Amino acid sequence: MKFYVGVFALCTALCGQSALAQNIKFEEYDLSNGLHVILHEDHSTPITAVTVMYHVGSKNETVGRSGMAHFFEHLLFEGSENIGRGQYAKFVENAGGALNANTSQDRTFYFELLPSNQLELGLWLESERMLHAKVEMVGIETQREVVKEEKRQRVDNQPYGNLFQETLDHAFDVHPYSWPPIGSMEDLNAAQEKDFQSFYKTFYVPNNAVLSIAGDITIDETKKLIKKYFGDIPRGTTEVPRPTQVEPINKGEVRDTIWGKDQLTMVVEAFHIPAQGTTEYYAVDMLNQLLSQGESARLNKSLVEEKQVALYAGAFTYNTEHPGLSMAYSLANMGIDASKVEEAMNVEFDRAKNELITDTEFQKLKNQVENDFVSRNGSVAGIAESLANYHMYFGDANLINTEIQKYNAVTKEDIRNAAKKFYTTENRVVLYFMNDPKLSQN
Repeated sequence: MKFYVGVFALCTALCGQSALAQNIKFEEYDLSNGLHVILHEDHSTPITAVTVMYHVGSKNETVGRSGMAHFFEHLLFEGSENIGRGQYAKFVENAGGALNANTSQDRTFYFELLPSNQLELGLWLESERMLHAKVEMVGIETQREVVKEEKRQRVDNQPYGNLFQETLDHAFDVHPYSWPPIGSMEDLNAAQEKDFQSFYKTFYVPNNAVLSIAGDITIDETKKLIKKYFGDIPRGTTEVPRPTQVEPINKGEVRDTIWGKDQLTMVVEAFHIPAQGTTEYYAVDMLNQLLSQGESARLNKSLVEEKQVALYAGAFTYNTEHPGLSMAYSLANMGIDASKVEEAMNVEFDRAKNELITDTEFQKLKNQVENDFVSRNGSVAGIAESLANYHMYFGDANLINTEIQKYNAVTKEDIRNAAKKFYTTENRVVLYFMNDPKLSQN
């Protein structure tokens, strides 16, 4: 979902800049219904971010009903018992604000960025979403078409749009990370009204949510408003299902060729890695930044500049609550065989396994990590989201101030050991995305 208002173009760039490189203070508590509340007071700009994060993503779905979490990201803008259909966004826009939402495999996140004198509006809107949302066929049918169009635009008609879906499908055999958040259109078409209502009653409850507010607020007054709008919402009575499957590492190499319309070959190598927040995860994440971040990063320098076998190359850590993936990718130069690209990628992986990174690279890497960490929390919206994330995943919102220490504790040896342990043949998926001339003619 995307709703923006022009007046916020400058504000969103300025909000919370005083928080950069500073200790972020916050207060947190629980309501009797289980809703966890986190408040950060910052009067540097007259802006407030009102956010609610629900601990539900695509991994909480069942086989045959994929795409439900992402679908609800859309459906819950349809309105409520007290908000007319299509009016949700207008309330925020008329107040001079902006709103949005996003879904991952682990959580769904909603926010309103509002002038601080509209705090109560944001709280009312989110309480309506939590308690009184309209989950009925007219909205369901409307949003089915919206989601189908989104899939056409973002997946079906995008270059290498199936890359993510194919990689997950080949990498996961037992864990529901095997499908992307957008899910299957066939599954959504098959879902009945009772399926959607059951999903709402199970996951959209206060004891499965974090209300995180940051910006130009007064803590005591905000607490009173939170009690007014959320205090009487009943706790959910259905046990929230959590997947318990664990995808094994080193289960054997998976290789495949995916034929499509894209003209140039894409090579993807994905490796199973630990869950976010673990010691080894931080080492893997720093390894990927070494391989990928900036023009001087190893994959780009070797494959693009020196060997000229690829137009671009990179790697990223797909940070997930349960053990997930590290993904490296290279777009082959015209006429370059995929095996040559893969070979060049593996040279850099082997180099990371066999050699300690240089002092210069290590210092640059630390600087990049710190810059990314600070930038992520450089706005009130970013702060509110980070606080919610850290509480939801780790039960420790103060990681917003201390997680950088976990990165700083990573040594050169840790990075090398992570490469040795996880970037192995038996722990990877290798996919070649190649052009099928027959498909290209259609």
